[in-house]
Amino acid sequence: MKPSHKIKKIMPNTTYEQLLRFLNEELALSYDSIAIAQRSVEQTQGPLPMLLWQYGLINLKELEQIYDWLEQA
Repeated sequence: MKPSHKIKKIMPNTTYEQLLRFLNEELALSYDSIAIAQRSVEQTQGPLPMLLWQYGLINLKELEQIYDWLEQA
């Protein structure tokens, strides 16, 4: 799975790849679920964590975990 070019501008590639790994390994989110949200990111320019939450793929606690992880990344 390759991150979109627009997302790369917002977040360095290695950090983005680490985020994808965190979503998959720590939050048990499938790469297919992540890909659904990624397509919306490309269209709406919304942040990936918020789109995952809006689609019901993560809950509020997991959303907080993602933003906590991003602060430390």
